[in-house]
Amino acid sequence: MKGYTKEELGKLASFYRAGLLDGTLPFWLPRVLDEEHGGYLTMRERDGALLDDDKPVWFQGRFSWLLSTLHRTVEPRLEWLEAARSGVEFLRDHCFDQDDRMFFLVSQEGKPLRKRRYFFSEAFAVMALASYGAAAGCEESAEQARQLFRLCLEYIDGRLPTGEAKWMEERPTRSIGVPMIFLHVAQQLVETVDDELAEEVIDEFIGEIRLFVDDDRKCVFEQVAPDGSLNDHLDGRTLNPGHAIEAAWFILHEAKRRGGDKELSALGCRMLDYMWKRGWDEEHGGLFHFVDLHGKPVQEYWHDMKFWWPHCEAIIATLLAYRMTGEDRYAEWHRLVHDYSYQTFADEEHGEWFGYADRNGRISNTTKGNHFKGPFHLPRMQWYCARLLDEW
Repeated sequence: MKGYTKEELGKLASFYRAGLLDGTLPFWLPRVLDEEHGGYLTMRERDGALLDDDKPVWFQGRFSWLLSTLHRTVEPRLEWLEAARSGVEFLRDHCFDQDDRMFFLVSQEGKPLRKRRYFFSEAFAVMALASYGAAAGCEESAEQARQLFRLCLEYIDGRLPTGEAKWMEERPTRSIGVPMIFLHVAQQLVETVDDELAEEVIDEFIGEIRLFVDDDRKCVFEQVAPDGSLNDHLDGRTLNPGHAIEAAWFILHEAKRRGGDKELSALGCRMLDYMWKRGWDEEHGGLFHFVDLHGKPVQEYWHDMKFWWPHCEAIIATLLAYRMTGEDRYAEWHRLVHDYSYQTFADEEHGEWFGYADRNGRISNTTKGNHFKGPFHLPRMQWYCARLLDEW
């Protein structure tokens, strides 16, 4: 095993920055801007042709966050800020229901089509509003982000209803999705609009994430019983390496933000270690989408597919772990996942990445944008890695 030289780190920084600004972003801008109705038309075919004119609400928030963040941290380009404003205004005008919950999918004009019990549309809206508020100097947007975050905390605490429960009381469960996503949301609020409450609850979210980390079994669970114990059934045994590795880098980012917190760094590295070893496909490369705790067959039939987003998260996590520890094995893992990802998912002809490959690495779907894929995981990875390397 060997680490990276200073020259190699510099080349990586240039690679990620160029990939973002010259490859990924031009795939989306300006074609996704809806000049008539506002917001973004992100559901796209391989060459960027419009696949569907419905608007996933997640990406109205996610893309606005990205554009505002690039304006704040890379270059203050007016076209980025204006495009971010379009997304924020569309969110405000069309994506909230009368009960203050947000929709999951709306029509091109902004008419509601689908609403879920999850409140991740709200999470990404908080990030968008906060980043835009900071980028544009818009206190109204910043305050809306703060208030929406507080509303989300009430959903999390159960003080406000979010919809019909998915599980019956006979076998209650809790998922890692909420604490990991809202850890990241809280970090964004702190870093953009200096929200004191967000700073206070970061440790609460980290504490909840700890319930999912099993040091005896050396894994990170996707769901557990309320007390953190194993639900030893198909759903409880199903592990999600991508989610766990994403949560790991959120923890590592917090360790870095606190000036190199050793305990948090160790926690993030253990999470990465456990799920890299369980999730990496030693035969064909890449990360499995799901694995079983005991190595038994997994319920989901797409379990051995390779999705683009876990690889984006793993690129960040391995590079950040290497930055925090200096351990050569993280540089080796970073090389593995970086090379696999760019060889498998990158579309050299049209830009951006494909999203879905079979176990052997053959692309199974050429869609570039749908309800769950769009301008977020890839450009966030490129942006974060370039900044991390610039700070090295």
